[in-house]
Amino acid sequence: MIELSVGERALDVSPRRAELLDLAYRHVLAHGLADLSLRPLARAIGSSPRVLLYLFGSKSGLVRAILDRARRDELAAIGLIRSEQPSPDLRTGAIQLWRWLAAPEHRNVLKLWVEAYGLSLIEPTGPWANFARTTVEDWLDLLGSQQSPQRRLSREGPAERTAVLALLRGAMLDLLATGDRDRTTQAVESSVQAILRTR
Repeated sequence: MIELSVGERALDVSPRRAELLDLAYRHVLAHGLADLSLRPLARAIGSSPRVLLYLFGSKSGLVRAILDRARRDELAAIGLIRSEQPSPDLRTGAIQLWRWLAAPEHRNVLKLWVEAYGLSLIEPTGPWANFARTTVEDWLDLLGSQQSPQRRLSREGPAERTAVLALLRGAMLDLLATGDRDRTTQAVESSVQAILRTR
């Protein structure tokens, strides 16, 4: 683990850095990571490339901070789903997760996740390194928490939650591509029942 100097730690928690990170995150949600350039970004959020470089160290540092913010949103969503469905029930948990994924107000953050997911596979040493892996681990952890302890630790448990995650991820990509919420929701609900029918 790399230790930060006092000055670096102060920059990391500075109000101006937090404000610009929030603005940059909202800009990326609306416009994506593709062809992200510091000068147009700085102009759009009322800053300058020099300030962004000072606060984030580099363009890669800014992208990493934006993706860390996206992951915080992801973990917040996971925490909300867990609080709403604390009892082990993978069927209910999967449907609740789908409802969150399918909500129109989450469309932009899902597009960002998909973009960063793809980039982390194509350019694994870039600022999005390990984004895909950690996203999979986060969602598998959530799905595992919705299984009964006996099922979660069984031989079938990991395969069961992996199958549910694959279904949700595929339906999410379909929804993002087509906008057909009714069809994808019906497919998810019936397929979750099929995957878990032997439980």
